[in-house]
Amino acid sequence: MTHLRKLMLEELERRNYTESTTRAYVRTIADFAGYFHRPPDQLGPEQIREYIAHLFRVRKLADNTVNQRVGALRFFYIKTLRRSWSVEETPYPKKRIRLPLILSQDEVGRLIESALTPVHRTILMTLYATGARRAELANLKVEDIDRERMVVHIRGGKGRKDRDVMLSPNLRAELDQHDLRLPRKPTTWLFPGGLHHTADYPISTKAVWYACREAAKRAGIKKQLHPHTLRHCFATHLLEAGADLRTIQILLGHRDLKETTLYLHLSKRHLSATASPLDALAIFNRNANPSDPQ
Repeated sequence: MTHLRKLMLEELERRNYTESTTRAYVRTIADFAGYFHRPPDQLGPEQIREYIAHLFRVRKLADNTVNQRVGALRFFYIKTLRRSWSVEETPYPKKRIRLPLILSQDEVGRLIESALTPVHRTILMTLYATGARRAELANLKVEDIDRERMVVHIRGGKGRKDRDVMLSPNLRAELDQHDLRLPRKPTTWLFPGGLHHTADYPISTKAVWYACREAAKRAGIKKQLHPHTLRHCFATHLLEAGADLRTIQILLGHRDLKETTLYLHLSKRHLSATASPLDALAIFNRNANPSDPQ
């Protein structure tokens, strides 16, 4: 381990960054140095700009991915090297806001019913009923299911924040059956890993993704579906049912309400609340009353 890598890891650990963010940041600095074949502390704003352009032009990385790379470089120069950072010289790329895919409630029902195994069915139900991210679901523990208060404790979410979400009566019943179906009743992890779900470690996030993909195939859903889709469905369907944005923000664990307002663009209730100006044109009013004089 180089001295600079050690220093950066120490700075990340002191600020309690997640393992995935730490890996991504360290990998970015190694890639940046490898691109120029020089130690990163010998590189400056000019090389950073060239590297960012390379990520867009040659590697064709998405804007959000490049933003994370810029964040890693910024952290390295400010926190590790204790150097200044000019936003004007090395600005963050402008983010492109894409609306996520949403399934209808009927499609979600078909997805759950088409699960490959009973454990996959429980995984899909838990994702949709709680709005959990796939890593959050994989790390759920038996003790996180509070059947008395009808609450699910989601611990160590994005930004290492804990939150509570409601425990659906239907999900509670499913989890009761889940405990009985497994060869060995889980004592630590709600979804134990291993071939027969008896391991002393949790399932992987890849297993959660696989459960979604296989169920979508079996249900004949052609949309590009992944575990996060069910989180988006959870929020959008809550909004359509009348839940307010602030409540949904808390349930999702969003830091900023602006993140949650995305679902206003996806809610059928809000989209259909305002009529299109096309429908107010006189030509359509005349067609609706053919007996009226022309």
